[in-house]
Amino acid sequence: MRKGKKHHQGNTNGNKSTSNGNEKKEHGSWKKKKLLDIHQALTSDPVDIETLRRAAVSEGGLMTDDIRRKVWPKLLNVNVFNLPPKPGRDVRENHKDFNQVLLDVRRSMRRFPRGMREAEREVLQEQLIDIILDVLRRNPQLYYYQGYHDIVVTFLLVVGERLAIALVETLSNHHLRDFMDPTMDSTKHILNYLMPILEQVDRELHDFMLRAEVGTIFALSWLITWYGHVLSDFRHVLRLYDFFLASHPLMAIYFAATIVLHREKEVKRSECDMAMVHHLLSKIPQDLPYEELILQAQRLFHTYPPGLLAKSAALQSRKSIAISTFQDFQLTTLRQRPDSVLRRQRQRLGNNGDLATRAGDALAVTPARPSTANQLVKMAVWGLSATLGAAALAVAQTALDWGPDFLLQLF
Repeated sequence: MRKGKKHHQGNTNGNKSTSNGNEKKEHGSWKKKKLLDIHQALTSDPVDIETLRRAAVSEGGLMTDDIRRKVWPKLLNVNVFNLPPKPGRDVRENHKDFNQVLLDVRRSMRRFPRGMREAEREVLQEQLIDIILDVLRRNPQLYYYQGYHDIVVTFLLVVGERLAIALVETLSNHHLRDFMDPTMDSTKHILNYLMPILEQVDRELHDFMLRAEVGTIFALSWLITWYGHVLSDFRHVLRLYDFFLASHPLMAIYFAATIVLHREKEVKRSECDMAMVHHLLSKIPQDLPYEELILQAQRLFHTYPPGLLAKSAALQSRKSIAISTFQDFQLTTLRQRPDSVLRRQRQRLGNNGDLATRAGDALAVTPARPSTANQLVKMAVWGLSATLGAAALAVAQTALDWGPDFLLQLF
């Protein structure tokens, strides 16, 4: 009997091992397929934007910063071979927002990776200031707001200074446009979508929050920083940026609704008091089930679209620039050429030297998270090599153009 029991137990463990192995194999196959789908979408002519959006939204998002450096520009219709020039030092001269930007950036140390050398962080902070002021200088219709730097630093850490300028400028004129008005009225308008969503899904929770008179200000920092200011793990921030870049401008407020709904039992158990409920909701949990909430936010968006919610009295008095221009913006992204074609177009113009510089800025790995002096040296050398050979590293029509890091993920 004992032998039989042991034999039976051994089979069970063996089955578990086999099961785990199969799960890992399936996960690996899923990842390889996603990587190939992204590659094929990027090299299609025109670029298959819908596939890229699905990849950014679906489980795992874009997975690596290397892929983000290739896909984010396409999601925002930015040509990596035609980037704005690097800002000069004169960008700071007499700029009305310089002092406020300086203060905000100086307080942003927690947004940089732990272990980063102080000297490197200070360089990145200077670049962060220049990016913000350059975008504002060239777009006088845009007004700086506190929290904007939390969004810009995310792009800086992933794509580097020059490409960050182009991406942030486009984002500021579209997804973030309502936050960049001279007053907070448009931002409040976006926040006002939160309660109608909750009312549609959980009337009891909605009514509890109304009685508590908590309002929606607890979600302000979530919304205007795309959660960059309130999440401590940079991986989670990047996952949400993939999601929001591929989605409607209001998706950040739908995601806020899913967080509140996720915590509905906590909220209902709390004292029905403004201060108590605000304190509870304003402290966002760091262990949220992000993939689950992203799926739920998508379902809410399709079940209760903005047009349906806009019938609420609180949403009838104002129109959103970001919402009203989004459809046209989406259409412009559908006509993009793959980078291999854009590269040849630049080469025909005879600007090969300038091309290498531009493509190098767009595609070189940003030394954002080194932990030792040796790593800094290695990444600096890699960066120089990428700049010199940028034309060869740009995304072309073979998997080799994804670079060795990408190829390693396929096997």
